[in-house]
Amino acid sequence: MKTNNDAQCKLCRAAGKKLMLKGDKCASAKCTMNSNPTPPGFHGAKRKAKVSQYGQQLAEKQKAKRTYGMREKQFRLFFDRAQKKGDAGENLFRMLEMRLDNVIYRLGFAPSRAAARQMVSHGMFSVNTTKVNIASYLVKPGDVIKIRANKRKNKTFVDLAEKIKRTQMPSWLNYDAKEDIAKVLHEPKKDDLDKSLNAQAIVEFYSK
Repeated sequence: MKTNNDAQCKLCRAAGKKLMLKGDKCASAKCTMNSNPTPPGFHGAKRKAKVSQYGQQLAEKQKAKRTYGMREKQFRLFFDRAQKKGDAGENLFRMLEMRLDNVIYRLGFAPSRAAARQMVSHGMFSVNTTKVNIASYLVKPGDVIKIRANKRKNKTFVDLAEKIKRTQMPSWLNYDAKEDIAKVLHEPKKDDLDKSLNAQAIVEFYSK
């Protein structure tokens, strides 16, 4: 599948919300969404607000896919796994949250999911003492995540303690500064999932 090389800010404008694709810049006054929140394109500002139900469902799916930095085929595979038992929408977002690249981002080790994905692919972390370089690896409750010893001095981790302090870490994750390890305490609960994304719309989109 062709990689989407659109400017990241255009993806946020198309979604109508900040997807936090550029990390710290998205949270700053320099964020494009602050100065130009209209949809991209020549007629973006004049585009009609009325959207069909299908269009709304597609937009939610695209928003979620881009938020987690996934391609369509991989996102669909996650959905297929999520709908096997229980609430498909809730299961989907729980699985997305437990991807290793997302966990690294949630811990504050990386400024964005894209940066976290690159760090994982470069083999910077171990899970339960085993090197893992697959961004889509799903962590489990009890898993211990650690920066590998030969990567700890990398400039990426300069002032890591301060970066983590500024991070709103979810309740299902914990970082022990003294031991320099992170742990998955339990699976994300419903209240821990991203409420800005409409899981039901995504379920309805794929159910057609």
